[in-house]
Amino acid sequence: MSDVKAEVVAVFPNKVKIVVDDLENFRIAEESLRVGSYLKIADNENAVLVAIIENFQIQARDDGSQDYVIEAFPLGVLRDQKFERGGDALAIPPKTVQPATIDDIRLIYGSSLPVKDRFCFSTLATNKEVEVPVDGNRFFNKHIAVVGSTGSGKSHTVAKIVQKAVGAKGDYTLNNSHVIIFDIHSEYRAAFPEANFIDSASLVLPYWMLSGEELEEFFLDTETNDHNQRNVFKDAVIQSRKAHFTGSDDDKNRIHLDTPLPFDIRDVLAHANYRNTEMVDSGEVYAASNKEKAGQPKLTQGSLYGRLTNFVNRLESKINDRRLDFFLGEKSKSISFEETLRSILGYSTGKQHNVTVIDLSGVPFEVLSITVSLISRLIFEHGYFYKRLRCAADPQEKINNDAPILLVYEEAHKYVPNSELSKFRASKMSIERIAKEGRKYGITLLLASQRPSEISETIFSQCNNFIAMRLTNPVDQGYVRKLLPDSLGTLIDKMPAFKQGEALLVGESIALPSVVQIEVCTVAPASTDIPYWDLWQQQWKDLAIDKIRDEWLRR
Repeated sequence: MSDVKAEVVAVFPNKVKIVVDDLENFRIAEESLRVGSYLKIADNENAVLVAIIENFQIQARDDGSQDYVIEAFPLGVLRDQKFERGGDALAIPPKTVQPATIDDIRLIYGSSLPVKDRFCFSTLATNKEVEVPVDGNRFFNKHIAVVGSTGSGKSHTVAKIVQKAVGAKGDYTLNNSHVIIFDIHSEYRAAFPEANFIDSASLVLPYWMLSGEELEEFFLDTETNDHNQRNVFKDAVIQSRKAHFTGSDDDKNRIHLDTPLPFDIRDVLAHANYRNTEMVDSGEVYAASNKEKAGQPKLTQGSLYGRLTNFVNRLESKINDRRLDFFLGEKSKSISFEETLRSILGYSTGKQHNVTVIDLSGVPFEVLSITVSLISRLIFEHGYFYKRLRCAADPQEKINNDAPILLVYEEAHKYVPNSELSKFRASKMSIERIAKEGRKYGITLLLASQRPSEISETIFSQCNNFIAMRLTNPVDQGYVRKLLPDSLGTLIDKMPAFKQGEALLVGESIALPSVVQIEVCTVAPASTDIPYWDLWQQQWKDLAIDKIRDEWLRR
């Protein structure tokens, strides 16, 4: 190495050009240089610039020998065993160029981060011996996005992050982490066997907790924008809430569509059916010539007679749909507000859980948005009112929520799409509100998606930490590129070629943007990949069609 001549021949704001006469011997120990390797460039003022190799080329000299031209991107400066972002502190011209040692690289990622603040779930992709920690507070108190095509390792990454968060504890059974996972493909129960598991069979969400907009989206045909059915529905809900209310008359008079008080949907159906078949007094009476009805008032069809038939049929269909028992069944009528919240938060009586997995695979798609919306809104409002309680008890309190919650939305594009369709309105409103205001109340998001370009821009643009895995769709690549700093151009270009588990980690929580390898899960989520070829080579299997039919009809 001492005989190798390496010198800086050009310095640009975002690039350093270096000429090496013997690349074979320009290395540390037996480790050869490659694209992605680190270099250190020193001056005489005790500052060492760290740069990462982006590309190189071979140039022929007139005497037939060769020079190797390396282009490297400046990352920051090592000074007094600490790493500082930015490369403008280096005196020109720099004096020496050397490959960075593994200790130099470790200083980059660990020197500016106290041990107690480090949260680590990955290693450097080019050197597995170098851990890449993030600032745990900055990572979790800002929204997180995990994006990657199918098979990139996205679900494993989410599981690893949550497993590490739950596992960070002292001499006690449970730490104070709170994670709620919206699992649309039944993957995460395997990764968290001790979690608070809720599926469509055990999920109970009282429909009376729905907001006014959620109620309308759930029960009305909102695409037709029928004012008659909307007005009848609103009046019936308010009347039913008042009928079941046992408080004072003043409080009863303040009840409105959004008041979270119980009502009976069958009262609403009865009212709609009445208005749809209503006959009213015409103001006339039958003449004496009509012996059977003489003197009786003549009736005529009411203003909504026959106009609410579709609405009545829709209500009856929903009430009788057994797939919606978690919303409209007997349990949803009797469960209390407190029981619902405890169940979702993992505070069920006698058993507490850090992780709640809500399996949405059995929830009908037409009510998926409403289901996600209600749960998300309840969690947000829980954070809001918990902050109010804490501030009322101590006006000097600086921590708004001492039990903060991370909401994980797997396949987020399926319930917060970049779409104005009314069937997604409820979930978009709830999650967009969390994206904008949730951090103030100790509620943050982790969005996982294979189609980031289809996610609501309002929500995605609020993310401050990105884990970008292999993305092969050019539209998705372009969308992610827009959200990340321009200086990451060459790193983003690598995304289509990432191996499984590799990711570009960037955001406020990390020392500098890096390509990392996510650590292997302690227990992996269930794979959704079916081994077609292995199964097809096996002996013919008989299917229990009758049992499949029974299960089908049972729902």
